[in-house]
Amino acid sequence: MKINSIEQHGEVTVIRVQYSGVDDSLKLLLRSDAHHDSVHNLRDMEKRHLEEAIRDDAYILDAGDLFDAMQGRNDPRRGYQDLRPEFKVPNYFDAIEEDAYEFYKPYADRWLMMGKGNHELSVLKNTQIDLTSRLAGKLHVNCGGVGGWVKFKMERETGGGRNTINIRYHHGSGWNAPVTKGVIDTARQAVYLPDADIVWNGHNHQAYILPQARERITDTNKIFRDTAYYIRTPGYKDQGDWEREKMFAPTPHGAIWVTLRVARTTKPEIECRTAFG
Repeated sequence: MKINSIEQHGEVTVIRVQYSGVDDSLKLLLRSDAHHDSVHNLRDMEKRHLEEAIRDDAYILDAGDLFDAMQGRNDPRRGYQDLRPEFKVPNYFDAIEEDAYEFYKPYADRWLMMGKGNHELSVLKNTQIDLTSRLAGKLHVNCGGVGGWVKFKMERETGGGRNTINIRYHHGSGWNAPVTKGVIDTARQAVYLPDADIVWNGHNHQAYILPQARERITDTNKIFRDTAYYIRTPGYKDQGDWEREKMFAPTPHGAIWVTLRVARTTKPEIECRTAFG
């Protein structure tokens, strides 16, 4: 598949895609919570998944907390032991932004959207520095919000065959959810997000892929079934002293691959698999 254009309409990112025929596919790497500047970031794993995206002609979307950004002077969460040596400088926020720019620059042409998480929003609130917008601007990547929609509008190269896949993303909120892993949120989201084909959350560093079958009806009274996928991406930050102090259980690391494949039905098929380890 070929990406033709990316447009931002408020909270909706519209991505126009052309495909050649049945079995043509678009592969996506959905990720969040990289906490890239943290001393606990698993950079080798993060880089390996980004390199795999390049090899597999995949595109990248990020749902926030790409930055950890907790070592600013006025942040009560800061800890000297959690500060990487290269960031022990007066212009701390400039340093972590420049480091991220150099790390992600080779993947910029595959990056479709950068969202914002609670860590970036905390910096914005307390310092008026919008790290995500600044990085996205330097990389020429579309900047999303803490939540929104990504619409893949697909059309055959020869015209016709139009389909749409709707992804509802939100960085997420709440705590570690050691028992439910946050899966309980899917029951609530299924009620108020009836138009989503994929509902994607991050934030609590848990991971799941939950398909939910639905019965639906067309305007011409035809009953049909489809499937919505509820996913949560865990991220690339290992546990630090704060997590161990709170007795948080270990969580997975990585992201989730999503493949949109053109089928003979009215909607493309959706395949999801984990990208762990």
